[in-house]
Amino acid sequence: MLGIVGAFAAPGVALARKARKPFVLDPKYQPQLVDFAPGYAPGTVVVDPRNRFLYLVESLGVARRYGVGVGRAGLAWSGTATVGRKAKWPRWKPTANMIRRDPGKYAKYVGGMPGGRGNPLGSRALYLYRDGMDTYYRIHGTTEPWTIGRAISNGCIRMLNDHVADLYERVPVGATVVVL
Repeated sequence: MLGIVGAFAAPGVALARKARKPFVLDPKYQPQLVDFAPGYAPGTVVVDPRNRFLYLVESLGVARRYGVGVGRAGLAWSGTATVGRKAKWPRWKPTANMIRRDPGKYAKYVGGMPGGRGNPLGSRALYLYRDGMDTYYRIHGTTEPWTIGRAISNGCIRMLNDHVADLYERVPVGATVVVL
């Protein structure tokens, strides 16, 4: 379907643009309770990057599953961490590695970006710490919902904003996070 964009056209000239399809999340990535048998304690967050799911263990054998976007090849992180802090509408600042990899895209944000609708961390962020130190990896919302189910991020775990807001309310600071 083509839409007309007249505001930028010369008088009497109409420019056409392709209309964007509305985003629809694959149902398998909707939050849902699932059987989960690996033996983690209730309250543990388990991320399975290969299958693009995050599990919040609810009880023995049951977890709440969310779809996620994960780090692209070479940028993924794995291991055990804790939620060191949480933030609503967090401030974002690209890491030095992000700026080094793509200065054209990230150098202009070296001073950071305040929280808000255009911020890449979305509506909520859970900051992952190891041995009391920030790992610079996050579980956070996204301004790019179509990336859920894909390996595309700079290493963080992305969720839809509504889903990360739900997780944010369920997971306390100090919770264990295991990224497989």
